[in-house]
Amino acid sequence: MPKLIFDIETIGEDFDSLDKTTQDSLTRWIKREARSDEEYQAKLKDLKEGLGFSPLTGEIVALGILDCEKNQAVVYFSAPNKDIKEYSKDNFIFKQKTEEEMLKSFWEGARKYQEFIGFNSRCFDVPFIMARSAKHKIKPTKNLMFNRYLSSQRFDAKHIDLLDQLSFYGAMQRKGSLHLWCRLFGIKSPKGQGVTGDEVSSLYAQGEYQKIAEYNSWICERLESCMSGGKSILIYSRSWVIIINPINGIS
Repeated sequence: MPKLIFDIETIGEDFDSLDKTTQDSLTRWIKREARSDEEYQAKLKDLKEGLGFSPLTGEIVALGILDCEKNQAVVYFSAPNKDIKEYSKDNFIFKQKTEEEMLKSFWEGARKYQEFIGFNSRCFDVPFIMARSAKHKIKPTKNLMFNRYLSSQRFDAKHIDLLDQLSFYGAMQRKGSLHLWCRLFGIKSPKGQGVTGDEVSSLYAQGEYQKIAEYNSWICERLESCMSGGKSILIYSRSWVIIINPINGIS
């Protein structure tokens, strides 16, 4: 069964450039809950820095995909006002595209795959991708939000959220970050490459577009390693058996 690993990097809009109605809508809960001006300013700072976590106030600036069988991968990345030629590094090809072009390429390529693997992808990546696709009037070619549980998902569109699987669908008290799961399995964390997800917005503002793209490629590689590491620790999980069963897919 063809399997595709995917991951996105996002940034938020500049809060100060938003119209007053939008600013008021975003800060309404802060004004209601903050008990002091100091607390209000702290919450406002967090809100401004977190605008990239919502497709309503953010956009995709890098989208990486990795074909598990062929060990071939590509990262699409945006670089406004620049003309960066396509280049290769390790088994990744890096291509400059607009967000709209990234999404068109993703959904067109998705037609060829039956399993889609991400990390926290059911709560973040896929809803973000689908909302931004709607903005650009791009129709998804696969329903990756059909059902949370693998046993109830469509055969031609299995969405395997590794965080969901590794935490037994949230049964673990603390589900853990990708860094912590990499640490458990003895995998070099993408954070060890000198970049973290929290830095994407500032790197983008500095024009470090390729650094963001290459960080995204490290994430995709670590997801592939975590997928392999998870087989041994979760082999007795009924949901995980669906994933590791050679008949159904990942072997």
